[in-house]
Amino acid sequence: MATFRELHHTREPLLLPNAWDVGSALAFAAAGFPAVGTTSFGIAASAGLPDGGRSSQAATAALVAQLRRLPVHLTVDIEDGYSDDPDEVAEHVAELANLGVAGINLEDSTAGHLVDPSAFAGKVAAVKRRCPEIFINARVDNIWFGEQATVDAVLLRAGVYADAGADGIFVPGLVVPEDIRRITAGIGLPVNVLAHPSLTVAELGELGVRRVSSGSLPYRAAVDAAVNVATALRDGKQVPGATPYWEMQSRLVEFSQRTT
Repeated sequence: MATFRELHHTREPLLLPNAWDVGSALAFAAAGFPAVGTTSFGIAASAGLPDGGRSSQAATAALVAQLRRLPVHLTVDIEDGYSDDPDEVAEHVAELANLGVAGINLEDSTAGHLVDPSAFAGKVAAVKRRCPEIFINARVDNIWFGEQATVDAVLLRAGVYADAGADGIFVPGLVVPEDIRRITAGIGLPVNVLAHPSLTVAELGELGVRRVSSGSLPYRAAVDAAVNVATALRDGKQVPGATPYWEMQSRLVEFSQRTT
């Protein structure tokens, strides 16, 4: 099996589905995806919490402890590292690495606002010193939060993070083809974007993107699907098909018996 790092350098972009619990992660693995990520939104929402504000830390750590037995690469969304202290962030990532995690998403914003790029670069450097094998996907949040939302500003921050040791750059909210092309051409690292209905994965690949994340879309779609099933039952409409109970049960039984 290709390493997680190698998956960012294949002919097609790495399509990364983001799970929020064991069942969704098992389903993605069963569908043949070589790597699975976590979604801070889905995990926080499942716990009844809003996304951000470091709300997903405990639930994410608990989920990762379970998913260490998953037979695919795992990368974890850890928001801003749950701390302003680079050494504390590095310690947390070391704990994840000991659980077999292949990569992390680390974002350069806190409480919905950009932080100083040098401060964030300090976190990246501390993690890389402590865990050189971990793939650090540095998230640049200019466009996502609409702050300094220009290509030049994104490239400036990405360059600082690359120099600090980042292995990839994640630019959520990036959807304009020309902006995507300029950013992928201006960054010497694999660029990650969120999936968007206006561009296929193949089209994103042609623009230079090397990784496409589903983000919270599967979680939000799953909630919509659940409501649609309930309303169809209530209204006497045809209920959509679903994976049989016994198939899902067998995945869970097999997973529970795995030791590594």
